[in-house]
Amino acid sequence: MKLAIIGGGPSAFYVASRLLSLVPTGSTNSLRIHMFDRLWAPHGLVRYGVAPDHPEVKNCTHKFDAAATDPRFKFFGNVNVGSPSTPSPIPHTLELPLTSIFSNYSHLLFATGCTLPTLHPSLPPSSHCTPALSLVHWYTQHPAAPPPPPLERTTHVSLIGNGNVSLDVARMLLTPPSILAKYDVPVPVLDVLSRSQVQHVSIFGRRGPLEAAFTAKELRELINLPDAAMVPIPEDVLDVRETTRQQGRILQLLRKGSNNAFGTTRKTWSLDFYRSPTGLVLPHEGEGPGMARLSLAHTRVDGETGRAVPTGQTEEVETSLVVTSLGFHAEPSAPFYDSDLKHLRTMPGGRVVDGNKEMKNVYASGWAATGAKGVLAATMMNAYGVADSILSDWLPGDKEVHTTMTPEGEGVDNVNLIEEVMNPEPDLEGVPVEVLEGLKKGVVTQYDDWRKVDGEEIRRGEGMGKERERVGWEQARALLERG
Repeated sequence: MKLAIIGGGPSAFYVASRLLSLVPTGSTNSLRIHMFDRLWAPHGLVRYGVAPDHPEVKNCTHKFDAAATDPRFKFFGNVNVGSPSTPSPIPHTLELPLTSIFSNYSHLLFATGCTLPTLHPSLPPSSHCTPALSLVHWYTQHPAAPPPPPLERTTHVSLIGNGNVSLDVARMLLTPPSILAKYDVPVPVLDVLSRSQVQHVSIFGRRGPLEAAFTAKELRELINLPDAAMVPIPEDVLDVRETTRQQGRILQLLRKGSNNAFGTTRKTWSLDFYRSPTGLVLPHEGEGPGMARLSLAHTRVDGETGRAVPTGQTEEVETSLVVTSLGFHAEPSAPFYDSDLKHLRTMPGGRVVDGNKEMKNVYASGWAATGAKGVLAATMMNAYGVADSILSDWLPGDKEVHTTMTPEGEGVDNVNLIEEVMNPEPDLEGVPVEVLEGLKKGVVTQYDDWRKVDGEEIRRGEGMGKERERVGWEQARALLERG
């Protein structure tokens, strides 16, 4: 089997790691895995999505590093697999047609995740409204390179959505830069944060505390911020009865409030439940930065459907910046994208479906297959299940390979055809000619390149008393060219 994996995040590495561990190196069953990522550095959301002050979450990269030492594995970064009509959003990537993957590999796995933010229909992006993903990409120095937010003229931030990403953004805006400086926060980001004028962060959720999407851990971190206080939540909002232990812990924290009493700190934050945005009025031209006016409908939770429904009451909030954090979806231009699901459609085992056809030896794992949900542990279990499906399809009944996972899937009923797009007999050692050219030109990175950059980032960080100091693509390329 010669497997191409598109995507270089946790799901991709978990699948690769399991396949390499289940097929012994000396096995008569030849295995090669080539991983392609449009980002020049591996590890996807672990590098470019995990909050900098959560370094423990990144420990999984040790397992990924170990998998990359297997001689049967190759990583090719800065490679965008797609079609000429859908170029990469990152300008310096090498474009590799999907047809080249089809002709060079016997099996294919999409581990491309959900890379686009879900936008609110009443809040289009503007000078005063941005997706949370743009802020996350800014403070993690993602190769997409979004501009920094105008924090030097921002006093009030409104976060729409109350999941963990919202709380991550709030924490980054409210934590003193002197504390963030010891973590994996790039110096240019710290410079912007040091000039921030943010005094209050409102976190709006359309339903109540029982339906809140954040975890108790994330809430506790906000509550313990050293220089910020939580606005007390009205008693009637918290007068609800929990049905799970998680809800009980969250209600207990909300009733207790922050370590700092409200009114004792310059910076504050609030959890505003039962509020749904209906529009945003920007300042008039010539008013300077000004304050936008965010319209909000008051809501309640319908007892039968569990949905938020308007009560008829409304309010308006003056705010400097609206940040929408409403989840993520896959790219509509992705091969085999399902517009109803907003990700790839799969059968049990991660087998990709296109209409009524199963794509033979084509699979999807992680958020590419399930949508943007679950933590890293769920991603790992899904990846292991897909890896076991790949092996059981490739080597049915083989005594040398032992699979134990139960694969997941959408349960498609109308699939009655099988389409074969992969090459059943590829050159096991061959690499697509486009990638070979990219390697010669220094455009495509390999895992050894990443190890060099990783070591340099850690070395720079040590000199500054922090975890690491990140470099961007141009710096990385210059470093690699120097050898």
